[in-house]
Amino acid sequence: MLNLILRNEQETDIHAIFELTQKAFEHAEHTDHTEQFIVNALRGAQQLTISIVAELNQKIIGHVAISPVEISSGAPDWYGLGPISVAPEYQKQGVGSALMKQALQQLKQLDGTGCVVLGDPAYYSKFGFKVIPNLTLAHVPTEYFQALSFRGTFPQGEVKYHPAFEATQ
Repeated sequence: MLNLILRNEQETDIHAIFELTQKAFEHAEHTDHTEQFIVNALRGAQQLTISIVAELNQKIIGHVAISPVEISSGAPDWYGLGPISVAPEYQKQGVGSALMKQALQQLKQLDGTGCVVLGDPAYYSKFGFKVIPNLTLAHVPTEYFQALSFRGTFPQGEVKYHPAFEATQ
């Protein structure tokens, strides 16, 4: 197990987070390679509810962002997880899992109702995320859009992420 330090983002981390996110998604499938711009746009719009870095030997090797989402039913206090980034040389070593657990714990402490994620169902189901019928994200296959409720109930409707998710630079 890596000797990670998980902490909230500081202003001095912004450039390192940008570079890390860019590298983490460089060879990823199913991406427009805009994740680093999304994180900056969320930060600029003051919509980064949670921004945690994973540090190893004073180097940032992982990052997770959580931001508010809107649900067409009006359900309050729901959030979206992502992007989540781990430096390629540290992937599959528990960094992403540590970031996920820390971010979800912080979200619970902030009294969030629940969290949605777009991604690999095999990975995110390990953290309790599951496909919820009638909770959808436009233009996305349902099996890749999942939710986790901290209160046991799930809203219905269409989820909208912040416009920062359309950032391309």
